[in-house]
Amino acid sequence: MSVSAPEPLHQDPGLQPERTVMSWGRTTLSLCVAALVFVRWLPHYGIGIVAMILLALLAAGGIYATQRYRYAVASHGITADRLRADVVAVFSMSAAVLCLGVVGILVVLDV
Repeated sequence: MSVSAPEPLHQDPGLQPERTVMSWGRTTLSLCVAALVFVRWLPHYGIGIVAMILLALLAAGGIYATQRYRYAVASHGITADRLRADVVAVFSMSAAVLCLGVVGILVVLDV
């Protein structure tokens, strides 16, 4: 008995959805590494760093949780020849980075 591979959602496996999935995967890994660096800073900057750790992990978890959905939408967009940019994901990631920056400044300034 042989197990067959699942049917691909589009005809070219090297198209944009696969590259985008890899890019978001690298972003998720980067946020997890940043959270680990923030853990190392905990003794120096105090409990305020916990907000940065949680924010980084929340952003990484959000990316991970929505990855399969975004891939399916992109693959169907290629098949239907109606691919659109994922504006919500880009703005969400921009907001997360902005929040990390603001919280980091507040923690360093001890506000």
